[in-house]
Formats: sequence, C-alpha cells, structure tokens
Amino acid sequence: MQALWHYLQNLFESEFVKRIIRNSSYLVSATVIAAGMGMLQGAFQARTFGNLGNQIGLAGLGLLAAIAGFTNVLNRLTSFRIDELVIRYVRLYQERGETQKAAAVYKLAAILESLGAILAFILIVWLAPLGVSLFSDLSDVETWFILYGTLALINLVFDSSDGILKVFDRFDAKAVIEIAQSAVRLGLTILVFITGGGLLELILAELAGRLLRSVAVVWLAIRTVREKWGPDWLSTPFSVLKEDRRSLLTFAFSTNLSATISLVSKDSEDLWVNAFLGNVVGGFYNVARTLNGLLQIPVSPLPATTYPELSRAVAQKDWKSVSTVLKRGSLIASIYSLPVSTFLIIFGRSLIGFYLGPAYSAADIQIVYQALVILLLGFSFVNIFYWNRAALLAFNRPVFPTIVNFVGMLLKVSVILVFGSALGATGFAAALIGYYIFSVSLAVMRVRNHVVKNLPNSGAGT
Repeated sequence: MQALWHYLQNLFESEFVKRIIRNSSYLVSATVIAAGMGMLQGAFQARTFGNLGNQIGLAGLGLLAAIAGFTNVLNRLTSFRIDELVIRYVRLYQERGETQKAAAVYKLAAILESLGAILAFILIVWLAPLGVSLFSDLSDVETWFILYGTLALINLVFDSSDGILKVFDRFDAKAVIEIAQSAVRLGLTILVFITGGGLLELILAELAGRLLRSVAVVWLAIRTVREKWGPDWLSTPFSVLKEDRRSLLTFAFSTNLSATISLVSKDSEDLWVNAFLGNVVGGFYNVARTLNGLLQIPVSPLPATTYPELSRAVAQKDWKSVSTVLKRGSLIASIYSLPVSTFLIIFGRSLIGFYLGPAYSAADIQIVYQALVILLLGFSFVNIFYWNRAALLAFNRPVFPTIVNFVGMLLKVSVILVFGSALGATGFAAALIGYYIFSVSLAVMRVRNHVVKNLPNSGAGT
C-alpha cells in the first residue's frame, strides 16, 4: 500500500502535470456538474417527447439531434478551429514577450470566426429544405432548422475568445460559465416538460443557455486581454504578423481541413444515423452517445489543458517533460476510464430505462444498450491516448492527423454507403469506433517517434 501511495505521489510531481491537473480540475468539476445537468436535460427531453401524442412523439429525440447536428456541421465547416490557432500562436508570442503579435492574432482570429459564422448561417437558411428532406421524418419543419441555426450567430466570436481564456489559464471562470449555462438550459427544459411544451420550446431553451455562455466568455476574454495588453490592444496593426503570415495560414487551413474531415467521419454521426435509420432509431443512437459521455466527463477537458502545457514545453525544448506529460496523462485517463466502462456495461440497461422513461419499450432499451457497449469499448481506448492530436499540434505537425483522418474517413464512409441501413445502430457505433482506433493508433505512433527522436536534445525540465 505504501508503494502504491508513493507511486501516486510521483505521478503528479512534474510541474507541467500539476498545471494540467490544476487547470483540468476546474473544467472537470464544471464538466461533472454540467454533464449531470445535461443528462437530466436529456431525460426531460425524452419524457417530453414520450408524452407528446402528435406526429413527433418518440421520433422527437432523433429529430432534435438531427437539427442540432445540421447546424453544428455547417458552422464548423466554415470555421478554422480558431481556438487552436489562438492557443498555438498567442501562447507562442506571449512566451516570447511579443504582445503586439499576440494581440494581432486574436484580432485576426475574431474576424475570421465572425465571417465564418455569418457564412454558416447563410448556408443553414439556404440548405434547410435539403436538411429536412434528408434528416427529418417530418415535412415542413425548415423553420426549426433555421431557428436552431441562429446558434452560429450567437457564437460569432466564441471560439477565439474561448482560446484566450485557455491561454491565460482562466479555467476557473470558464467552469463557472459552463455551469451557469447548463443550469439555464436544464431549468428551461424542465419548465417545457411541466407546461407540456414541444420541440420549439426545447430549441429555445437550448439557445438561451448558449447565448448566456457566449456573452459571458466574450466579455471575460476582452476584459482579460485589456489587463494583459493594455486598452490599446485593439489598434495593433496586422502588419506585425507579416513575417509569420505563411505559418499562420498553413496552420489555420490545415486544421480547418482536418476539422472538415472530422465532420464527415465522426462529428456528423447524428446526421448519418437519422438519414439511414430514421428519427426514432436516430434518437436511440443519440441516447447511447449521450450516456457514453459519462466515460468522457473527466477526460474531455484534458486535451484543452494539455495542449497549452505541451506547447510551452516544446517552446522550451523540454522533451523530458513532454514525455512525462504523455505517459502520466494516459495513466490518469485509464484509472478513470476502465472502471467506469465496466460499471456502465453491467448496469447499462437499468440506466437507459431510467433515462428514457416509461414511454419506451424493452426493445427500445436493447437497441440503445447494444450501441452503448460498442461505444464504451472503443472510447476507453481513445481516452487513454486523449493527447494524440494535442501533441501533434504542439509539435507543429497539423498535416499528419489530417492525412490519417482523411484515410479513416474514406474507410468509414465506404462502410456506411455499402451497408447503409443494414448496419443498424450497433453497426454505426462499430464503424465510428473503427475509425477512432485506426486514426488514434497511427497518431500515437507518430507522437512516440517524434518524442524519442528529440529526447537526446531535451533542455532542463521544470
């Protein structure tokens, strides 16, 4: 027992690891609370649809997921993963003491994000009829697609501002904001359930929470940069970035290409399933993915807090700390992931029945459970190597994951197009996990080779 205690103490002795855990603790606390409220919100949504006697009924969960997925895909299609650009270059210039360049990057990121958000909303309005025909079992619901699409405008400069908060370690404030917006969404969803509302009211409840989050994050980011760079930061000319223009553009477009590939391969799951299997099964698959989120609660914030620390260590050429962060990060993730997966596999059916409520049958619960088991097995592996993409970006190797993800996307899409509706919810879950295992494994091997190559040239650790 003493040896185990000593090992756990050594696990957190690195200053890089301590900062990651400290910053993650804010986000994990917020994520646990927000995830709990999100689960309750989803349960009340399921019961709301289960109580509806109209044509939406049990298909409502899938339709709502399809509407949200439609907006998410088009919004991210026009974005440049701006938060990663901000973290990468604002952090770099702050480390070098080049605050003018840091300010110019934030300005540039905010402008690019705003233009992308406006373009996304235009596409949502234009393509809403196509979205209804492909992803909805109901006709004449274009208005709901467009209404939810206003989320693109609500998040006009959210990602760039969120990146600033990550750079300056404002994870405590981010945690408070996340909890507040989750509470608003949950409270309004419960109100919809009590008053007998429907899909329209549930969409409005979702948008209200997102609006609160966006306004709070942007306000705090502007306040933070005024404190760090002074009140005149906004007047910083873009010309200070002239020498770094090529690097910035390469990073922005390569990460955006990678994001586009991810949209097709993994982030558009709700659209694929609803298109091939309909809104009822699409809703069940969405429930399986939601419950699988329990596995990711403390792990999902780790890439966001690991990436800045890896970038700092790489900038200092401290490859020993890089290696330490990766190894201990995997161990920390596995300590949580493996027991939780086991618990959910054993008690999954009971949890699903509680989540869905009495309006859903044992056959419905079985569909959700089978997909959930596949997702749990695959995401346990993904969690252990959560840092794979963050490490490659910190190494300034954004192109490699793009190539790997592209090949994985082709394989996954080929399976879906060949087998289509014959896959069922379980088959779609297996296709998703196959993609993850393929892409993550290759990324981990590339990261390992890069670290091993640079370890002999490592500077002093922190």
